[in-house]
Amino acid sequence: MLLIPAIDLKDGQCVRLKQGEMDDATVFSSDPGAMARHWLEAGARRLHLVDLNGAFAGKPKNGAAIRSITDVVGDDIPVQLGGGIRDLDTIEHYLDDGISYVIIGTAAVKNPGFLHDACGAFPGHIIVGLDAKDGKVAVDGWSKLTGHDVIDLAKKFQDYGVESVIYTDIGRDGMLGGVNIEATVKLAQALSIPVIASGGIGSMKDIKALCAVQHEGISGAITGRAIYEGKLDFQKAQAEADKLTEAAKA
Repeated sequence: MLLIPAIDLKDGQCVRLKQGEMDDATVFSSDPGAMARHWLEAGARRLHLVDLNGAFAGKPKNGAAIRSITDVVGDDIPVQLGGGIRDLDTIEHYLDDGISYVIIGTAAVKNPGFLHDACGAFPGHIIVGLDAKDGKVAVDGWSKLTGHDVIDLAKKFQDYGVESVIYTDIGRDGMLGGVNIEATVKLAQALSIPVIASGGIGSMKDIKALCAVQHEGISGAITGRAIYEGKLDFQKAQAEADKLTEAAKA
């Protein structure tokens, strides 16, 4: 089980939101590069970046902050990035700049043809982000709930060739109330590609609960507010996850 620190970028700073509300942002650092170095030194094996301004504007908005992170990370670990990615040129630009995986969310739901083209043009580099509440997919920074069933949509995107699916329960994100294990497992069981859990990780208990079901196809978990507020020690949590993973193999 891979624990993936989240670095959410707003106006060039590292922040966390509660349930996607841009007006409810807590600033944790004004130096994204230093924050990336911190997680690298703590043993992170992947980073998760979100261009929050980009997600709301529909185009990249935190280029300088993203470059400061890729400059620090280099080839040491993969970096995945989402937020405002709406065309193939943007994907190519990010991959050229050192991003390993590009996450397509709202655009995948609204314009499946774009996702299909992206998977064809950049195989192995496209992750789809599905944000859902009560099994239905949300778009536009979670402001609109669609009628799309999350499992049906994920299966379609799997056929397109996405590398993995990031599944976020938007009712839990930033609230530290625990991951929606049942919904995450249900999605993972329906797919043959990995599912990365997101939203609600608040303690070591959540890490243990995810590790107990990782054999269903859950390859990682994105963690944000808990590791920034000190409710979860990232190094200890990854060490525990590694131990549980090894024990499950034995």
